[in-house]
Amino acid sequence: MTNSSYKMDLETAANPQGLRRVAIDTLTRVEGHGKVTLLLDEAGQVQQARLHIVEFRGFEKFIQGRPYWEVPVMVQRLCGICPVSHNLAASKAMDQIVGVDQLTPTAEGVRRLMHYAQILQSHALHFFHLSLPDLLFGFESEVEKRNVLGVALKHPDTAKQGILLRKFGQEIIRMTTGKRIHGTGNVPGGVQKSLSPEDLGSLLKDVDQIISWSSGAVELAKNLFEALPDTYKRFGEHICGNMSIITNRGPIEGVFDLYDGNIRVTDQQGKIWADDIAPNNYGDWISEQVKPWSYMKFPYLKKLGPDLGWYRVGPLARIQNCQLMPTELAESQRQVFVNSAPNKIRHEPLSFHWARMIEMLHAAEVIKELLHNPAITSSNDLVTKGARRNEGVGIIEAPRGTLIHHYQVGDDDLVTKCNLIVSTTHNNQAMNESIRSVARTYLNGKTITEGLLNHIEVAIRAFDPCLSCATHALGKMPLKVELVDAEHQLLSSVSRD
Repeated sequence: MTNSSYKMDLETAANPQGLRRVAIDTLTRVEGHGKVTLLLDEAGQVQQARLHIVEFRGFEKFIQGRPYWEVPVMVQRLCGICPVSHNLAASKAMDQIVGVDQLTPTAEGVRRLMHYAQILQSHALHFFHLSLPDLLFGFESEVEKRNVLGVALKHPDTAKQGILLRKFGQEIIRMTTGKRIHGTGNVPGGVQKSLSPEDLGSLLKDVDQIISWSSGAVELAKNLFEALPDTYKRFGEHICGNMSIITNRGPIEGVFDLYDGNIRVTDQQGKIWADDIAPNNYGDWISEQVKPWSYMKFPYLKKLGPDLGWYRVGPLARIQNCQLMPTELAESQRQVFVNSAPNKIRHEPLSFHWARMIEMLHAAEVIKELLHNPAITSSNDLVTKGARRNEGVGIIEAPRGTLIHHYQVGDDDLVTKCNLIVSTTHNNQAMNESIRSVARTYLNGKTITEGLLNHIEVAIRAFDPCLSCATHALGKMPLKVELVDAEHQLLSSVSRD
């Protein structure tokens, strides 16, 4: 398809009935580039709302032909916020390629340490820097204070804690991978190095404070959510199933795990729909649909089809999919979350923030446990022998949700196929449903205002999307919204730089 024909098809798909079009272009206070388009009828009623991903990354293609051992380092360049997640997912796939089914205790411990540090720092960044301004000051509060600097001025202790929580996670990543961003700690079959005794001592000195601050963050997120009026609690609500990985520990089933496990899918009421799906069998259950107006695919469950088979991933899915979080403080808070939900299941996007802080607390507790595990300072960090294979699938729970890396490798050690389904791709339809709900509630028949634009952004931001795995921006989203009639004549516009 040529560029010109693509553009024409895009316009037809976006506006099939000659409706008025509102475009929010671009979204920049998230990772990557995207825009939102809304179609309004003559009465100003929203008929269509879509989140468009307007850039093309191409990682799945240019990975082909590269030696398999280069892949974990290359694919982490997808993201400047969660490179550890891509590095680990690829490394888990490459473990299979080199025939390693069981890592050494040292490699397993170090990988888990860097991963839970990744969860902690990413959740702290999103909650304290990006989401908290809306929750503290209100969706339509003054633009000048609705940012992280506004939080620092009004709530300096809270802002400081957010910065130091992220710093702690980043320091662990540096110690285990060599750098805070795009490190080289993982290799097929294990890790490059263990944690040094000096680094261990410095982390043990601060970890109890980190747990305390994380507990406070859970209470803050819970109180902010519970203080919302009922209309805002259901803000952007979309009803769907949840997907995440789950593990079993002896007789205990359905245990929360972010590093390893099999896939579980629950329905809209929280009942298990499919369970114990091994990573290498994900393709039997999940397919992806392509639509002409976005570079991001739409995953769905094959047995339900694209219209009914979409689902949600991420913190809100994970803490509702499990029966137990294996750390005391986080499990206690998870029980509060679940027991406060109508019918024991939540679908409100803003409850993502509460769930995200429960996960951050869990990550802090796991980090403390790992720091007391003597294996993480051992030198037994790599398995070098195994039966060579030609295919590997690595699945991990990244900060934003389930992350799938699938590779095929030829006998010449070069990658022949790469398929990546990132967390935000899983949430694609759910985000579109939330945008549609917010637009119909707050835009119908009303004049466009900056506060209205922020309502739409708040719905997107709840998912913490990584549209192209770029970096977060400071402050408000610079946006331009134009209202155009069916003849493409500009009726009004609102800009925000």
